[in-house]
Amino acid sequence: MMALILSIETSTPVCSVALHVDGLLQGLKEVDLPGAHSERLLGLIEELLETCQVKLEEVNAVAVSEGPGSYTGLRIGVSTAKGLCFAGNKPLIGVNTLAALARGAMNDLDSSAVVISMLDARRMEVYREVFDAEMNSIEKLDAEVIEESSFKKYLERGPVYFIGDAVAKVKEVITHPNAVFLENRISAKQVGEIAWEKFQKDELEDLAYFVPNYLKEFKVLKSKKNPLLMS
Repeated sequence: MMALILSIETSTPVCSVALHVDGLLQGLKEVDLPGAHSERLLGLIEELLETCQVKLEEVNAVAVSEGPGSYTGLRIGVSTAKGLCFAGNKPLIGVNTLAALARGAMNDLDSSAVVISMLDARRMEVYREVFDAEMNSIEKLDAEVIEESSFKKYLERGPVYFIGDAVAKVKEVITHPNAVFLENRISAKQVGEIAWEKFQKDELEDLAYFVPNYLKEFKVLKSKKNPLLMS
């Protein structure tokens, strides 16, 4: 029996929805406009299902990017996903936003490569997680103040791919020759790919207790250059 998974990604200003069948992309709708999450999300889902000629009741599960990211975007995305699951008695799959972001950089990587997913926080802070070339998390999700020596232990070993909306400010600070900066943005396409893997393993969320990972409370690493620079 094939599995249809509807995926929602609202952690950044881009409002993105996708439909996968057994992990293969069937359709994708995205809007990058102010207020898109609150004004367009449900409409995009309707358009996507109509384009793919699929009825909502035929969807087997709903996946959503769980964070970190935009507070408002995550709240709207998760609320919408939970509403669809409650109304249709469907399972919910939560997907780590930074893992989905890293997934977009995984094509044709050298086995020694490292991928660092980053979302902009404030000033020189970022939310980040470090993955190896096989999508294993080797440094867990956290927030960090970026400086020239950040991630030096990885950069000295080989290529390090930085991906996410924090890349623009990070590449002004990290100038190591092994640093590669990718402009790829997160999409519901990658959320759906990871969701299919979790669906097969029956890694589902408890609808009653599932909430976004806003990463409100985190310990920021103190800058070595400026000991007063903390969150």
